[in-house]
Amino acid sequence: MLDGVLFFPVTPFASDGALDPQALETHVRAGVTAGAGGVFPACGTGEFHALSQQEHTDVVRTAVKAADGAVPVYAGTGGALPTAIALAESARENGADGLLLLPPYLVSGDQDGLVRYVRTVAEASGLPLIVYNRANARFGPRAAVEVAAIDQVVGFKDGAGDIETLARTVVAIRESLRESGKSFQFFNGLPTAEATVPAYRAIGVPLYSSAAFCFAPEISLAFHRAVTTGDQERVDALLAGFFHPLVALRDKVPGYAVSLVKAGVRLRGLEVGSVRAPLSDPTPEDLDELSSLLERGLELVRDAA
Repeated sequence: MLDGVLFFPVTPFASDGALDPQALETHVRAGVTAGAGGVFPACGTGEFHALSQQEHTDVVRTAVKAADGAVPVYAGTGGALPTAIALAESARENGADGLLLLPPYLVSGDQDGLVRYVRTVAEASGLPLIVYNRANARFGPRAAVEVAAIDQVVGFKDGAGDIETLARTVVAIRESLRESGKSFQFFNGLPTAEATVPAYRAIGVPLYSSAAFCFAPEISLAFHRAVTTGDQERVDALLAGFFHPLVALRDKVPGYAVSLVKAGVRLRGLEVGSVRAPLSDPTPEDLDELSSLLERGLELVRDAA
């Protein structure tokens, strides 16, 4: 079972645009040392969409090596069904502990088709699998109950933000699994998830992805401590002073949910390169704003200490 702050590392690229495994190993080791509860390489923040199959394999292998068994490693997979299966099998062969299944490529299937997609990848990989509810893979309560019953499926991650539907889904899955006693976890997968953690926790979704952990583990961990200990004053201060302004900056440009995080890693001293097309790096003005936000967040953490 996963616990704590879940770390979604960026994928570093060298100056020539090629994958930089050494920088990735440094990045992952630093996150694990800082206190990550799990590592999710080659997922959304890691530019899954922009990686070749060989690069995906190299990213997963490097992350597993860097984590060194200290915390679970869940690799991203998804896209076209044959690709999702191939990446899942490769992740298993390279030591991943589980998978995060991203949406299928381009088309929007019906609910039964989405269930078949999950079942096919899960059975082919044999690894514990978390389903990602977002984009063109949105599961209603009935379909979510069906995928939760698949042996390999151990979690449901929401990136859609429909609280009413998710609340019904959480209850439906819990009721469906009550007799079997199957362990199952729910995750908040919205961008800058800290901004919605209070709402998600209220409906029974305590775990969340922390993109901010990539470049500001001090702030991310301080928020996690505050929210799990009920320190509402500290939660509000970090939301108002760092996370809510970060959301406002993120929303200025499509793709900033990834490129701002990568820029933040560079600001903290690790050269991880630019994002790949079709994403774009932040403008100089937005980079300056990110730098100011980062300093403000770190100051809040220092003041609390």
